[in-house]
Amino acid sequence: MSCKIETAKRASRGNYMLNMRGAHENTFEGENKVLNKLTFRMKHRIKRKLSGEKPSIWIGKNGVSEELLKEIEKQLEKKEMVKIRILKSALERDETKKIAVRIAEKTEASLVDVRGHTFMLYKRYKK
Repeated sequence: MSCKIETAKRASRGNYMLNMRGAHENTFEGENKVLNKLTFRMKHRIKRKLSGEKPSIWIGKNGVSEELLKEIEKQLEKKEMVKIRILKSALERDETKKIAVRIAEKTEASLVDVRGHTFMLYKRYKK
């Protein structure tokens, strides 16, 4: 009898943990699609490589324009990974994560990490 109760407790605890892993309060629409393209090891490699570098693209008060998207795509084609920083003046309208997800979707890149006002994008070379 006690064995059945223990099994039921473990099962309910396991379901709880699965639900907690899947439900994030701060996720935005489309974010999971963008984040799931990379494995943990790939993310770790990209973060380690870009951690010491300064951002190569800065987003200012004009926000995300077509020219900026073209520059991001150009750098992604050239280097495969890009580090982008958003100035405080550009954050008056949106949050960093929303801007990062929108840019990742438009450039068809994977969002690696968002920290503060900085985020990293990765796009595999086209063969």
